[in-house]
Amino acid sequence: MKKPLIVVPTYNEVDNIRKLLPVLLNLPLGADVLVVDDSSPDGTGDVVRKFTSGGRVHLLQRPGKAGLGQAYIAGFGWALEREEYDPIIQMDADFSHSPGKIVKLVDALKDYDLAIGSRYCSGVNVVNWPLSRLLLSWFANRYTKLVTGLPIEDATGGFKAFRRETLEKLDLSSIKSDGYSFQIEVTYKLYKAGCSIAEVPIVFVDRHSGTSKMTKSIVWEAVRMVWHLRFPKLF
Repeated sequence: MKKPLIVVPTYNEVDNIRKLLPVLLNLPLGADVLVVDDSSPDGTGDVVRKFTSGGRVHLLQRPGKAGLGQAYIAGFGWALEREEYDPIIQMDADFSHSPGKIVKLVDALKDYDLAIGSRYCSGVNVVNWPLSRLLLSWFANRYTKLVTGLPIEDATGGFKAFRRETLEKLDLSSIKSDGYSFQIEVTYKLYKAGCSIAEVPIVFVDRHSGTSKMTKSIVWEAVRMVWHLRFPKLF
């Protein structure tokens, strides 16, 4: 019998992960959790190991910081190597994605191939972001929709649930992008592969603790990526 797997990438999330794991394990889904940690110097991996004895929490520790996108690629690959997992959920470790919404994302997979926790499908639902960050995110999604034609409001969001067969349609080795760009690339490629996409309204709350991983290079990567996706023969 298959069961859900929640993939959580971490880098210096020690305070958040020790609070998040008990919440995820208590969800009614009975999901396993895979933490993909980039050898966090703050001891995040050590905290995760304390939860692994129960058999439902797994740690995939990479040798160093290699980016959010590649952390998810590693996690997806780990999941697809194990036939017992379906669906596969991705989320941040910092509580900006409400664990309680995972059930709704999984429910949406009864009718769709991919479910996205959307900040913008029912207005603007973001809490505690500075106006500059909110405007950057909102305009990035308008820009992405205009260039690529993706029929969704939140292409840059990182809270998603996939049917196993949906992820199997991706060539994971071909995905090299990170951050915003990674989220856009995955969703666009699945859309072009004919997958159906649901947007589930969520309220996005800025992280409980730790520091944001957003950088200018991540933003500019996304700016370029949407043109590459839309016109691959020109780039």
